[in-house]
Amino acid sequence: MNITGIIKEFWIFGLKQANAAIFGGYLLALMIISKYYYPIEILHRYDFIFIMAIVFQIFLLAFRFETKREALVIIVFHIVATIMELFKTSDAIGSWHYPEEYFFGIANVPLFTGFMYSAVGSYLARVWRIFQFEFTNYPKFSYTVILVSLIYLNFFSHHFFMDFRWVLLFVTALLFWKTNVHFKIIKTHRQMPLLLGWFLVSLFIWFAENIATYAKIWLYPNQNNGWHMVPPAKLTSWYLLMMLSFVLITAINRIHRKD
Repeated sequence: MNITGIIKEFWIFGLKQANAAIFGGYLLALMIISKYYYPIEILHRYDFIFIMAIVFQIFLLAFRFETKREALVIIVFHIVATIMELFKTSDAIGSWHYPEEYFFGIANVPLFTGFMYSAVGSYLARVWRIFQFEFTNYPKFSYTVILVSLIYLNFFSHHFFMDFRWVLLFVTALLFWKTNVHFKIIKTHRQMPLLLGWFLVSLFIWFAENIATYAKIWLYPNQNNGWHMVPPAKLTSWYLLMMLSFVLITAINRIHRKD
């Protein structure tokens, strides 16, 4: 491939990625803009983000930018994430907190937070469809379900017992070491190790997390007296969440195995 072809393919790759991340990008834009300019006094900022997330979802469905299956992914992620948020933000745990007021919420969790996790699920479902994913050496579905069940459990249990995240990461590496994802940019399928793909997405989420905490969407305990970057160690959490998200998607999207 000549240099012109490489540039063209790279450009289209970027456009398709932006298309896949449209919901996450929209939420992040809402967070940034509302930090610096939010003139609606009768509506809390968190509630505004919640309402606008619903409106955008309706827009995507109505104009067929999003499929019903992808909308189902968002609903599932919202439920799974809200359960975890209720636990993590409880007074007994206090892993992070939401510093502003809200009407639409449960306990310490404003309802818009589920959409932040849903944005990850939305991206994975859309990028899967847009790039026509195929896989080589993908492990048995039952193995992946057992692994992500343990990952989800560890998000709760590590507050009371040993944290097994490094064991889970090691098992993830063993299970997917030979797995490649094949994605079509224009005509030809390119390939990438699936473990690397998850890391790159996790890295992007970590950058977005820093922007969100800077916009005071949520705060970690060490950010109460002034904003600090989220430690890179948080990448391990996002990587495991990525694994959980991906396997949830495979329950809806069929795994196409490349010969």
